[in-house]
Amino acid sequence: MVGARAPATRFRAMPSPTITSVFNDAYIAEVYESYRRDPASVDASWRQYFQTAEALAGLVAGAQGAPAADVGEGPADPALLRKAAGAAAFVQGIREYGHLAVQLDPLGTTPIGARELTPEYYGITEADLEEVPAAALGFDERFRTAGDVVRLLRRRYSATLGIEYSHLAADAEREWFRAMLRAEALTAPLSQEERTAVLRRLTEVDGLERFLGFAYQGKKRFSIEGTDALVPMLDEAVVRAAGLGARQVVIGMAHRGRLNVLTHVMGKPYESLFNEFEGRHPEVAENETGDVKYHMGYRGTRTVGGREVELLLVPNPSHLEFVGCVIDGVARAEQRVAGRPWERDEAAVLPIAVHGDAAFMGEGVVAETLNMYRLAGFRVGGTLHLIVNNQVGFTTDPTDSRSTHYASDLAKGFDIPVVHVNGDDAEACLVAVRIAIAYRAHFGKDFLIDLVGYRRHGHNETDEPAFTQPRLYDRIRKHPTPRLAWGDRLVAEGVLTADDVRRVDDETRARFQAAYDRVKQAGAQEEPSVEGAPAAHAAPRRTAVPAERLVALQQAMLTYPEGFQPHPKLVRILARRADALGEDPAKPGA
Repeated sequence: MVGARAPATRFRAMPSPTITSVFNDAYIAEVYESYRRDPASVDASWRQYFQTAEALAGLVAGAQGAPAADVGEGPADPALLRKAAGAAAFVQGIREYGHLAVQLDPLGTTPIGARELTPEYYGITEADLEEVPAAALGFDERFRTAGDVVRLLRRRYSATLGIEYSHLAADAEREWFRAMLRAEALTAPLSQEERTAVLRRLTEVDGLERFLGFAYQGKKRFSIEGTDALVPMLDEAVVRAAGLGARQVVIGMAHRGRLNVLTHVMGKPYESLFNEFEGRHPEVAENETGDVKYHMGYRGTRTVGGREVELLLVPNPSHLEFVGCVIDGVARAEQRVAGRPWERDEAAVLPIAVHGDAAFMGEGVVAETLNMYRLAGFRVGGTLHLIVNNQVGFTTDPTDSRSTHYASDLAKGFDIPVVHVNGDDAEACLVAVRIAIAYRAHFGKDFLIDLVGYRRHGHNETDEPAFTQPRLYDRIRKHPTPRLAWGDRLVAEGVLTADDVRRVDDETRARFQAAYDRVKQAGAQEEPSVEGAPAAHAAPRRTAVPAERLVALQQAMLTYPEGFQPHPKLVRILARRADALGEDPAKPGA
C-alpha cells in the first residue's frame, strides 16, 4: 500500500541467489580450457556462456584498441565476466523491482525499496558498471557502458513511473515495454505549452471545488481534491484515442470527482451544475426517477484534430464498481460496424473504468469483469482502468482492508500491465496515459493506471475525517494542492512566474463567478438548452409487432434445410412450438 502508516506486514518477493554464489574463478578457468580443446566436451549452457564471454572480450579489446587477432587467444577474464553477469542481472532487477523505489505517495511516505535495486546485491559496484560495455547487455551505440544503461533505467523505472510488466505472459508484450522505455518517444517531457495547459486545467479542477465549497457550504459534492490529475488524464486519453481512430469514449465511474468530470471532460455547462445546487432541475421524463447530481450521466462531444468524438458518461446510482461491466457492454454494442452489425471495430470505441482503491479490491464484480476481458463473447479491445487511489476506504486504512501491497495487484492476476503514478506529478500522469493508449492499440488488452493521491476532505464534505485518521489529515491539511504543487514546479523550472500562476487562478475564478451570477439573476428559469446536453426525451413509441409477422417468423424458425435432422430431444419441444402457431403467437411459450 502506497502511503500506509506503519504497515504490520510487508509482502516481498523471495530473494534470488547473489551472483557471487554462482561464480568460482578456478572452476570457470578449468571448464574454459576444456571448452577451448573441444566445445562439445562441455554442457550446452557452458558453451553458450563462453561464446558470450568471447564476444564480450572482443568488445572490450576493440574498445581498448587491441588487434582482432588477440581476441579469444587466452582464457576469458573471470573478473570481467562476473561484472558483466552482475550488470545484466542488475538491469533485470531494475526492470522488475524499480517500481518499489518510486516516490508515489504525494504525502511523502518513503518507498519500501528493494535490495535488488543496488549493484552490491549482485556482487558488483557502481565503478564496475563503467568497465562493462553496454553492447554486452544488448544495448545500442547510444550507450557506452553498463553505467549509462543503469542511469537510463533508473530514470525510467525508479523516478516518476512505477511500471509493472514482468508478470505478463507474452514475450512480445514484455519486449514492447523494454523497447518503448528505451526509445523514450512516449515518455518525452511535456513542452512548455503543454505544461501551461496542464496548469490551466488543474486550476479549473481545483477552482471549481473551491468555488462550490464557498458558494454551497454544507452541500455534498464528493470532491476530486487530492486526485485532481484524473481530469487531464481523461483529456489525454480522449485525444490519444481519437488520434488512433476512436469515434467514441465511454466512461464509467462512481461519485468521487464526478462533478468535475461532468463539467470539464464531458462539457456540462457550469450554469447547469449551479442550477442543480440551487435545487432547479430540468423536467424529468415520466419513465425516469431522477437522481442526485453526483450520480448523473451525460452525453457530450469534443473536436479532436478536426474529428468529432462522442463522449458518454454512464449514470451510476451509487453502485460503485458495477458500472465497469456496464460500460464494457455499451462499448461492445457501439463497436458494431454500421451496415455490418456482425463486425466490430474495437479501435472505434474506448471504454474507461474509473475505480476507487478500496472498491477495486473489495468488490467481487471487479474480478468477474476482468476475467471476461479477453473472452471472444465479451472482449472490447481493451479497457483503460484508472484507480483513483486516495489511500483510504471511507474510514478504513489500506492495511486493514487488503492483503496486497498495491491497490492494483488484483489486475496482475489477469495479465494486465500496471503503471503507478504520483498524483502531484501531472507530467508522469499524462505519460502513463500515453503508454496505456499505445499499448491498447498494439495488443488490444486492458491496461491499469494507479493514480496515487489523497482525499482532502472526509467521505463527503460534511464528514470530519480527523476523527478516524487524525495523523493522516494533519499531513493533508499542510500539503499543497496538486494545482499549487504543479504551479510551484513550473515557477522553479522557469516556465512561468508566480504572478502568471496567480493570474490563471484569478481568471478561472472570474469565469465561475460570472456563471454563478447568471444563475442567480435568472432565478427559477428552465435549464438552458446547450449544445452537447442530453437530447429531450422522445414521446413513447409503439413497439408491438403484428401477429402475422410473429407467425411468419415462427414458421421460418421451424423450417429446416433439406437433410437436416434436429436433435432427438428437441423434436418434441419444437413440435409443441409448431402447435402454438394456431394459438395466440404472442402467448408465453408460443
